[in-house]
Amino acid sequence: MTLAMAQIQADAEAAPDRDWWRGAVIYQVYPRSYQDTSGDGVGDLIGIAERMPYIASLGVDAIWVSPFFTSPMKDFGYDVSDYTNVDPMFGTLHDFDHLVTEAHRHSIKVMIDLVISHTSDQHPWFVESRASRTNPKSDWFVWSDPKPDGTPPNNWLSIFGGPAWSWDPTRQQYYLHNFLTSQPDMNFHNPEVQDALLDVARFWLERGVDGFRLDTINFYYCDEDLRDNPPLAPELRNASIAPSVNPYNHQDHIYDKNRPENLEFLKRFRALMEEFPAIAAVGEVGDAQYGLQIVADYTSGGDKMHMCYAFEFLAPDLLSPARVRKVLTDFMDAAPEGWACWAFSNHDVVRHGTRWGAHVADRERYLKLLAGLILSLRGSVCLYQGEELGLTEADLAFEDLQDPYGIQFWPDFKGRDGCRTPMVWSQNHDCAGFSDGRPWLPIPPEHRALAVDAQENVQASMLNHYRRLLAFRRQYASLSKGELDFVDCGDAVLGFVRRHNNESIFCAFNLTDSEQFIDLPEGLVTPLDGHGFSGMLKPESIEIPSYDAFFARLG
Repeated sequence: MTLAMAQIQADAEAAPDRDWWRGAVIYQVYPRSYQDTSGDGVGDLIGIAERMPYIASLGVDAIWVSPFFTSPMKDFGYDVSDYTNVDPMFGTLHDFDHLVTEAHRHSIKVMIDLVISHTSDQHPWFVESRASRTNPKSDWFVWSDPKPDGTPPNNWLSIFGGPAWSWDPTRQQYYLHNFLTSQPDMNFHNPEVQDALLDVARFWLERGVDGFRLDTINFYYCDEDLRDNPPLAPELRNASIAPSVNPYNHQDHIYDKNRPENLEFLKRFRALMEEFPAIAAVGEVGDAQYGLQIVADYTSGGDKMHMCYAFEFLAPDLLSPARVRKVLTDFMDAAPEGWACWAFSNHDVVRHGTRWGAHVADRERYLKLLAGLILSLRGSVCLYQGEELGLTEADLAFEDLQDPYGIQFWPDFKGRDGCRTPMVWSQNHDCAGFSDGRPWLPIPPEHRALAVDAQENVQASMLNHYRRLLAFRRQYASLSKGELDFVDCGDAVLGFVRRHNNESIFCAFNLTDSEQFIDLPEGLVTPLDGHGFSGMLKPESIEIPSYDAFFARLG
């Protein structure tokens, strides 16, 4: 090899992979509940850094860290009062830098949860904005005069219940809040607001983050004329974004969010990311009617979002082969240029171990199957902390609730605390290894048997099943980056082929509680191992036990 060729090879090896996000597996960490090192019962950034060897042992590509910014914690960090600092309960900026260093040392990328559609009402920007109608930041938030009768300017509703408008006596105007009254919405129609928020993103990029999860990305803009939302027909309502008891589901949200003006801002955001090597962003699109079309718009053209975080599998609807086929087909039809990021659980919904697992007799076997399924779909994947342990939703008493959403709609909707209980590290430790103090939420007794140390050395455990599957996924580029073509395997079995370059992998998942036999796919079928499933190739068919799967290379 010549010196010039050696230099070219060295440059290629040193160049960052700008496409790392495509097919990446991202592990969501909810800082309050991951690891407490201070003894106050709340997790912190040092705790995440200390647990980095565990995260690396899973085989994930990146972590998504839920908000840790300075906040009054009315919505547990999703109400930000200082975008460029760390809340003292989580640590310091130095602690964050240490977390990034530790993650990178373990070859794990760091994505942070950026909440810019709204701030806390304690953010200095809003404090100044509400002080008068003439100050320099007077129009940094969405303000409006009342109707002549003193009522709010329109019929918009808050996701957290009630009107989306609150009266401010100083300005004698209403301000918009799509969430809590303490979370005023920013006015993205003002270029100064856009510039300030892009400066926030730049601040964290310069500190070494590898990307962002953009919270409520389709809420950035509202209609400048503040027109009323039309009603939504009852048969079109669904509970994928807000619980069914919430009147928010009664409106067609075409004016309070989902505005076309957002596309130009997302292009500005992407241009900023392109100034840095190998940065990626996933946008959370929260909409029950137009979600897929919005995803298509936000991910088309290669000049906006890299991918969008889909809600379709976070809904209560049970999984079936037909449902999975429909979701993926609808996505591919709506967003042929787009790239999805799938999740079965997160910090806002009932854990799928309960949401779906409560309906089957053999929950562990079923959850293992679902792990194989999500890690085989076309798209990137978000795994929520504790999912790899098989954690179920905690059933908390009303007096233990912290979430204002659950307190508002109790008992019909119990809020989000049940999926946010602390991570269980040690089965016999007083606080399951999470803290030496009293945890901010109770640790469910049934979670203790699923603790990391109880599963670590059990080959057939859920934890080691996830590790096997993630290692298996890394072996085959088809499973992370390939195209997907469905194969008709009947009503009980979901079948598809993932293809990348010259590699084709056949995947089949039996989503029923009875053994199934399916026809052989076309071509030479070579069974693959290393994934932990027990489907078998027969001379004339494939046999798949209940809640089990089969993988093969096609020649």
